[in-house]
Amino acid sequence: MTQNFDLSRRHSLKFLAGLPLLPLAGGAAGLLSACGGGGSSSGGSPAAGPAAEAPSVTAVAFTGMAAPSLAVAAEMATTLVKSSMEVTYSNGSKQSFALKYQPFFVTGDLVPDGKGGTTLAGAYYDINNQPIIDKSVAGKERQFFSDSPDGSSLLTLANPTVAGVKGNTVFAVVQFEYTTRDQALVSAYGTLPSPIAVLTLDQDPATGALTLVKYHNVDTSGAHGLWITCGASLSPWNTHLSSEEYEPDAQFIASNTMFQAYSKNLFGDATAANPYHYGHLPEVTVNPDGTGSIKKHYCLGRISHELIQVMPDNRTVLMGDDYTNGGFFMFVADTAKDLSAGTLYVAKVGAGFSVDPTAAGAALTWINLGHATSAEIEALANTLKPADILTSVKVDPVDASYTKMYLDGGAQWVKLKPGMEKAAAFLETHRYANLMGATMSFTKMEGTTVNIKDKIAYSALQNIQSSMIKGNAANNAATGIALDKAIVAGGIMAHTLAGGQQDTAGTAINSEWVPAQTRCLMVGEDIAADALGNTANPDKIANPDNLKFSEKLRTLFIGEDSGQHVNNFLWAYNIDTKALSRIMSMPSGGEATGLHAVDSINGWTYIMSNFQHPGDWGSIHGTVKTTLDPLVRANYKDRFGAAIGYLTGMPAKL
Repeated sequence: MTQNFDLSRRHSLKFLAGLPLLPLAGGAAGLLSACGGGGSSSGGSPAAGPAAEAPSVTAVAFTGMAAPSLAVAAEMATTLVKSSMEVTYSNGSKQSFALKYQPFFVTGDLVPDGKGGTTLAGAYYDINNQPIIDKSVAGKERQFFSDSPDGSSLLTLANPTVAGVKGNTVFAVVQFEYTTRDQALVSAYGTLPSPIAVLTLDQDPATGALTLVKYHNVDTSGAHGLWITCGASLSPWNTHLSSEEYEPDAQFIASNTMFQAYSKNLFGDATAANPYHYGHLPEVTVNPDGTGSIKKHYCLGRISHELIQVMPDNRTVLMGDDYTNGGFFMFVADTAKDLSAGTLYVAKVGAGFSVDPTAAGAALTWINLGHATSAEIEALANTLKPADILTSVKVDPVDASYTKMYLDGGAQWVKLKPGMEKAAAFLETHRYANLMGATMSFTKMEGTTVNIKDKIAYSALQNIQSSMIKGNAANNAATGIALDKAIVAGGIMAHTLAGGQQDTAGTAINSEWVPAQTRCLMVGEDIAADALGNTANPDKIANPDNLKFSEKLRTLFIGEDSGQHVNNFLWAYNIDTKALSRIMSMPSGGEATGLHAVDSINGWTYIMSNFQHPGDWGSIHGTVKTTLDPLVRANYKDRFGAAIGYLTGMPAKL
């Protein structure tokens, strides 16, 4: 496979490891909070006095900021926030609030463990919860810690019991996707089991400000450890829905040196890890004492889960597939608030698919891949070998009993073993979806979110290329996607949700939240490299990754995982006014991810956004690297750390 200029850093790391293309994911948990603060006002006071009824908020808008430049190089080497939020009230008055960034800590810091001691933030542990030590440089041995915080959730619980909180107790769950390299500067991507931590935060009731009180590392041993946790979301029932991105290909696992290293670090044995235990959906439950527990659901498909979204019915789950030749998946649980059993579906795209935002869009129908419980699929994972389920080869066997398909950018020929339909559906999901005739042509469909009021879901396409492009070696035009031209900068799709839908076999789908049509909401713009090195228009989105929608703010937040912007950005898009505003810039070489919008916690609004691997230089950074590298190193532990924090400045009680 040829490495293209437009691959993200995660893709490049996987390419260098000699494995199928994998994405990187993203980092330092920034969170936007509605902390009250000084703001400028116009058109009269928001409140007429103690006796007057306080006016209500009628509109919220973000005022964007310019992209940083080398004219002030220090701004390119850190988190930069020069944006503001304007609030319009029912009495016609307006107030503008400047936003700013406040970190909790940088990974690699010693942070409070809630027991009177400290613990290492972002640290890695093996299956026995013992520290994993970086021994790559003699005399500098230390515990591995991540430079890539990713998916985050913010939540509250009844009757919390964490000591040391003076105001309100708020919990955050933060997961760490990987660490970029060891101290010898050798890639460590995918070779370490991903940690997940629960943070106990002290919320000031007067200002909404959050302060770290306790950091707890969640024991993942009961879930066989975690593999490359990327985006995440908060379930409607208040749990953290994680991810395991880029499932290790069990059919060719013997040649996967990355997975062997992962197994060695986790179990102490390069062959102990079972590939069928990874690529599923972990769920973290936070306890009132600031600890957490985790279980892995095996019935939502073994795909490249990124950032899933549960619909308001507490049963329907929409899932992108961060993969080349990926699909659009849906799971409908048997019971509300319980993902341990249900039916898995995959989309088939109808005529008219387009990435032109002015086009009408295309119909979506859904193929039923099967029903299962998590327990029965885990049992199959424990007992079946890859050869028991199917045969997959990369050279045409000239045998009509095999089906040709495209997986991860290349052709394979697959033959299902008799009676193995359920095992294939849930453990070899990419291959089985192809066999069932699904549209497996999306290129890196990442985060998905929902606009409940308008009944529209949004999904990010980090890139629109390769498997989506007519004539490309990875494209199967018969599946409904065959575009004339690539948009490497990617785009965002909008899916109309409806009830009364049937699957392709004519059986009713038991959900009122089924995507029935998809159209393009917006796209980026590829350009020739500008003076700074950007290969996508810096005033438009590029390579969107995580998406989160705020019902209260009527705003779609967009985080970038861009190999085309010298600095990655966090954007706010008002779906009513169509205004796109840049509200935050990440350190150069880092990506934005881990978005999480919370409309109200004790009356305060929060939006989490992360960045990771600052100073992870690619070809587009040739102009800026010499200047920025020492600045990034000074800010983030010689490029081994990434900050966890939040944006402050939003008005109280929106």
